[in-house]
Amino acid sequence: MTEAVRGRPEDQALLELARATALAAADLVAGMRRDGVEVAATKSTATDVVTAADRAAEELIRQRIAAARPDDGFLGEEGGASEAGTSGVRWVVDPIDGTVNFLYGIPAYAVSIAAEVDGQVRAGVVVDVARSEVWSATRGGGAHRDRRRLEVRESGPLEEWLVRTGFGYAASLRAAQAVAVGRMLPQVRDVRRIGSCALDLCAVAAGESDAYVEEGVHDWDHAAAGLVLEEAGGRWEVLRGASGGDLLVASGAPGFPVFRDLVVSCGFAG
Repeated sequence: MTEAVRGRPEDQALLELARATALAAADLVAGMRRDGVEVAATKSTATDVVTAADRAAEELIRQRIAAARPDDGFLGEEGGASEAGTSGVRWVVDPIDGTVNFLYGIPAYAVSIAAEVDGQVRAGVVVDVARSEVWSATRGGGAHRDRRRLEVRESGPLEEWLVRTGFGYAASLRAAQAVAVGRMLPQVRDVRRIGSCALDLCAVAAGESDAYVEEGVHDWDHAAAGLVLEEAGGRWEVLRGASGGDLLVASGAPGFPVFRDLVVSCGFAG
């Protein structure tokens, strides 16, 4: 096996720490789901919820990574501002991507952990908590779903594409997204809304969908899963959305320019 396939040894070490930590956090999240879930707080709007499990999982992840690598930086969804480190490594963490699904017991929520080295994501792990599946990648080392190597679909014309999307929390953003989705729907096979950016990107990486578009994403939503998609042969880009937020556009690499043009023409981008 060549070095290009294996990836760098230091990336593999980061991946193993991310995997062990994400699995521990997933166990915590699953246990708290069985015990019952309540909203602990809201953030940007009343629909943007935080649960005690979000906070507990992020704290577990923070403590484990700090114990193993005390000089690293850390950016977590619930913790807010990034903590600077001195090693050049920063961990980008979403303790529960798909919190509303978690709240309602819909089996589509994940723990996401990525390791950046000098600003570039080198290793990433997404654990699908309800399905006990682990999606992982290192840069240059390929992407895997558990032990199976991932590869994007060979997508045909746009009218045969299955597209995933999501909606923001602000009413004005949702209204704009609804209009854009309405314009896209007649031009593709169909549109799905699952509720987890990380799992949506992993699904594109696995060939279970052809593309994904959503405004209102953050680094922690896609840091790990974006690498999984890239290593499976996909491509993604962050544009300025129609409402001013970050617009994530993703698909298999060969069809990406055509899909990007469709996204713009339908009014997703600003």
